[in-house]
Amino acid sequence: MMKRLLLATVGLVALCTAGTAMAADMAVKAPPPAPIVPIYNWTGFYIGGNGGWAQNHNCVDFLDAAGVAVASGCRDRSGGVIGGQLGYRWQASQWVFGLEAQGDWADLSNQRVIGATLLSARTKTSAIGLFTGQIGYAWNASLFYVKGGAAVTDNRLSILDTASGTELAAQSATRWGAAVGVGWEYSFAPNWSAGIEYDHLFMGHRNNSFTAPAVTAAFVNDRIRQDVDMLTLRVNYRFGNYGSPVVARY
Repeated sequence: MMKRLLLATVGLVALCTAGTAMAADMAVKAPPPAPIVPIYNWTGFYIGGNGGWAQNHNCVDFLDAAGVAVASGCRDRSGGVIGGQLGYRWQASQWVFGLEAQGDWADLSNQRVIGATLLSARTKTSAIGLFTGQIGYAWNASLFYVKGGAAVTDNRLSILDTASGTELAAQSATRWGAAVGVGWEYSFAPNWSAGIEYDHLFMGHRNNSFTAPAVTAAFVNDRIRQDVDMLTLRVNYRFGNYGSPVVARY
């Protein structure tokens, strides 16, 4: 009886030892691979178009020979703008830096009677340019940015006979000022993106002198102050593979 019990115990121990060895020899299951997350790269040259709305705020003071305002007033005029932009961006981590040039045709004009005179003044802005730097923060294919730099506008001031509408004098002027803006852009394809942008232009003031007798009889020159607000929709195309997604593992 003791002999049978001893043999059974030895067999059980051997069986357990063999099972443990087999378990040790089995391959350990590999962990699941880390997820692959696409990260959009904003680096590269781009070109695009824009269009939208702008409002021109003009204040005009008409001055006599002593520099005293004989008539003044402010007018707002809104209208459409359309144009294009080109630039370059480079991305470092999630920060995006860029330089951009933008030009737009505009139709922003207003007309009003000058004080108690028989004359009217018409001011018109026909073109707008921006030369700005950008700094933004990207969430994959979504980019939020602010911008700032120089602005230029092409303007024309006309003095009209109110009754007949005849132009008595006119001056064209290219004015330089400053611009600040903010925008959001989203890449909907490897090389394409679309967005919306708001810009405010600080154009300061400028003096103009008149030589036409009918005009100088009423006043000698004028001082114009100008600000412009722009809201545009934009579409950009990046060249090459700069806009293609890159792969990162986390």
